[in-house]
Amino acid sequence: MPTTENLTSAIPEIVEIPGGEYLMGQDDGRDEERPVHEVSVQLFGLARFQITNDQYDAFCSSSGHQPSKFRDNDELNHPRQPVTGSSWFDAVAYCGWLSEETGGRFRLPTEAEWEWAARGGLTGQRYPWGNEPVTGRENYHTRWKKGPEHVGTSLPNGFGLHDMCENVHEWCAEWYDPKYYEASPRSNPPGAAKGIRRASRGGAWRHQIKITRCAARSSIPPELEYADYGFRVAFDMG
Repeated sequence: MPTTENLTSAIPEIVEIPGGEYLMGQDDGRDEERPVHEVSVQLFGLARFQITNDQYDAFCSSSGHQPSKFRDNDELNHPRQPVTGSSWFDAVAYCGWLSEETGGRFRLPTEAEWEWAARGGLTGQRYPWGNEPVTGRENYHTRWKKGPEHVGTSLPNGFGLHDMCENVHEWCAEWYDPKYYEASPRSNPPGAAKGIRRASRGGAWRHQIKITRCAARSSIPPELEYADYGFRVAFDMG
């Protein structure tokens, strides 16, 4: 069992994300981002920051779970960097451990929740801050040289969330289906029930363009452990 101090440090700061309706997807985006469709999302919580190496270490120490693949890599192992090299299964295991230790209901967000949260209350904008190009972001050309930045070093969006659409790709709960939007339910869409790849969202430090659009979708098989993949947790409110 973790000490009280260690458990406290492992618990991510949760931001209450209001429920609401929005247009999910992007008409001029890639095929899998269409058709744009109206979605309603109920109140939920989402971690203000991506899960850090420090938080993941507490999980591994307490549960006996294997450390992340890149824990000994000097360019990826700072306590305040997001944990990388965690598979989808690792991320789910972290959520399960945190739920058991705290009595809360932690999980990975759905794609619909993630995109709503990333938009931060802005309607029809490409990025969490609006439509201004990514290269206009402060220090864009000097960041992400050898790895992800420490969490929280970018300005928050309208919901107070940091590093949405940048730093590392973030695992989502569901299977990935490029045609899911054609049949997606309007209310709290849970995502595809089966597939071979798990959905993910957000940009990552290894890409030529370091920040992605709110609507951009991505996916990889759930067992893979990549240096530009991490996660943040959702929380069931009420």
